[in-house]
Amino acid sequence: MKIIQAIFNSCFISLAFVGLSSIANSQAKIAAPRVFVIDGRELAETKRRIESGDQTFAAALAKLEKDARQAMQQQSSTVVSKAVAPPSGDKHDYTSQAPYFWPNPAKPDGLPYINRDGERNPEINKITDHLALDQMEAAVQSLSLAYYFKNDEQYAAKATQLLRAWFLDPASRMNPNLEYAQFIPGVNTGRGIGLIETRGLVNTIDAIGLLAGSKSWTSADQKGLEAWFSSFLQWMRQSRNGREENAAKNNHGTFFDVQAISFALFVGRNDLAKEIAEAAKEKRIALEIEPDGRQPLELRRTKAWSYSNMNLDGLMLLARLAENVGVDLWTYQTRDGRGIRHALEYLYPYAIEDRKWTFQQIGSFEGKSFFPLMRRAAAHYRDEKFKAAESRIPKPEPTDREHLLSGK
Repeated sequence: MKIIQAIFNSCFISLAFVGLSSIANSQAKIAAPRVFVIDGRELAETKRRIESGDQTFAAALAKLEKDARQAMQQQSSTVVSKAVAPPSGDKHDYTSQAPYFWPNPAKPDGLPYINRDGERNPEINKITDHLALDQMEAAVQSLSLAYYFKNDEQYAAKATQLLRAWFLDPASRMNPNLEYAQFIPGVNTGRGIGLIETRGLVNTIDAIGLLAGSKSWTSADQKGLEAWFSSFLQWMRQSRNGREENAAKNNHGTFFDVQAISFALFVGRNDLAKEIAEAAKEKRIALEIEPDGRQPLELRRTKAWSYSNMNLDGLMLLARLAENVGVDLWTYQTRDGRGIRHALEYLYPYAIEDRKWTFQQIGSFEGKSFFPLMRRAAAHYRDEKFKAAESRIPKPEPTDREHLLSGK
């Protein structure tokens, strides 16, 4: 009898251990990275499917790896690489020139520069900070995603190198401010509008979350980046340029909020993130979208189609970030019908049907720029009317990174 009891106890313990192991394995499978724009749960599920042999994402993963291998060759170009220092005399201060301002032909020295909206002055390329920032953001995103899906430490090591050079290394780091961004020669040394140039850092925040657990990314790196973004967020909220951008009523105000929420979430200020998300209902959506879905402040631009799509993209990013603090901006609607969905519905016929765009659009009109917005929105508007509209939007190419990010 004692032998039988011992066998029973042994079996019970073994079964319990197996059960606990199964639970642990299950929890490991559903563990999501700490990201805020990307849906971490969907990303974790995509990784699980890839590791189980699912070939759905093979083409997109191959393209991502190609991008990551190219990023492995990128040099650490930073703000101190520029040829001329800003008025502060400190090359660590990010600097850029307003893209739509040109020399005044009526003045011998061209000063002050005058506005030609939508026409980019190639002179701006003499200052390399904006290009260097864009390159760093793109490389770190590709490398971190490749590390996340492939568990290849070389990708994490390179991403860490680029991040340290831009944010942490005393010899090359960017000071956490944009005092000299988008200056206009003969007018000012920097503007609040310059904050639009750092909107890509929202993706960098998510990239950092994907590096968690790698041997290369240390706790000191994490704390250093959190300190940098905490300082930058403070500058955004307290400086003259930051307050000016926060008060903007068009895409500039939208992307101020996108950055502020993302950075607040990253540094653990969820209360501030929620405050911004709640205020965005009236401050952004109600103010920037008409009841019929028009975005009048974008329609008055010389690239009305491009800016309408850009601002809607920002509002949708805002809605996605707001999900992290339990605020629903996707379905928010004023009493007279102003909301994100109506903005989508307004642009839809111009992108997918024969309706002619009657507002100004310098350069070519590209309806395809609208397609990713509809595909992203499909996860939130599930009624038959929206499904029918979304079904007419072309699917992304098999190599498109969108498959990896959406799990489709």
